[in-house]
Amino acid sequence: MKILYEEQGQGAAEYILLFGGVIVFAIAALLIYNSYFRETSYLVGQDLHTVRDSLHPEE
Repeated sequence: MKILYEEQGQGAAEYILLFGGVIVFAIAALLIYNSYFRETSYLVGQDLHTVRDSLHPEE
């Protein structure tokens, strides 16, 4: 019955749960902002094309 009252492994389990929650939060944030980064890269590509066209106008 002594095994039921030992608390030595409790701290490790709490750290595992804490780090697991942080990892889940980080993955959720990456998934949410993934579409934002894709849209931004498209706009940057469009802006670069506009700048290149203005620097080298077709004659």
